[in-house]
Amino acid sequence: MYAIIGGSGLAQLSALTDFRRQAVATAYGEPSAPLVFGKLGGHELVFLARHGAGHHLPPHRINYRANIDALRQAGVHGILALATVGGITARFGPGTLAVPEQLIDYTHGRAATFYDGGDAPVVHVDFTQPYTPALRARLLAAAQTCGEAIVDGGVYACAQGPRLETAAEIERFARDGADLVGMTGMPEAALAREAGLPYATLAVVVNHAAGRGDSRDGIRSDDLQAVMEATVARAVRVLTQAVAQEAP
Repeated sequence: MYAIIGGSGLAQLSALTDFRRQAVATAYGEPSAPLVFGKLGGHELVFLARHGAGHHLPPHRINYRANIDALRQAGVHGILALATVGGITARFGPGTLAVPEQLIDYTHGRAATFYDGGDAPVVHVDFTQPYTPALRARLLAAAQTCGEAIVDGGVYACAQGPRLETAAEIERFARDGADLVGMTGMPEAALAREAGLPYATLAVVVNHAAGRGDSRDGIRSDDLQAVMEATVARAVRVLTQAVAQEAP
C-alpha cells in the first residue's frame, strides 16, 4: 500500500473510492490532517493533505515528523509526494511535470529529524540520493504508460517560505545548481529516509521562478492558478498509474 502526500492544488483526492478517514496520534503531535484510506483505481492507498484539509498550514508550520510517523504507523511501503514548484532553468517551464533526483535544503528552524536527543542513539542516515531510485523509476514509467510528458531529473531547492523568493535568491539557487524551487521538500524527504520509507517527488511546475521568464517583473497568482489546476490533473493521472503498477 502506497501513500500519496498532496500539496498545493491537491488537498483532497476526489478519485478515491471506498474511503474512510482515520485520526492518528503520534509522539510528535497531530499530522496535518486525518489519514484518508481508500482505493485509487482499485488499489489500496493512503492519502494525506500536507497543508491540512483546508490548506491552512504554511510550509514552516507543517508537522513533518507527525506526518511521516503517521504514515509509518499506517504500514505504507512507499510515499509518492506531490509538490507544486517554480521553474528556475529553461527545461522546467510552467505546466511541466518532473521527477527530481537531487535537492538542496535552504530551510531553517524546522523540526528536521526523529533523532532529536534523549536516550536513543543518534543515527546518521545516508542521504546521497534523497529520492528512492525505484520510486523515481515507478513515476517515470507511469508517465510513459499514460502518455504524459515528464522530465527525468533536476535539483529541487527547498526555500523557507511562505513568501515567494526574491529574484536574487533565485539567482543564488541557480548558481548552486537548482532547477526547481519549492517550500515543502524538506525535511519531509529526510524524515522519510529516517523512517525507512521509500520516497519520491512528482513536481508540478506552476510558474517561472522570480526574475525568470514571464515572472521577470513579478509573479501573478491569478496566472498560475489555471496552470496549477490543469497540471495537477495530469499529475493525478500519473500517480494513479504509479499506484496501479505491479513493479515495486
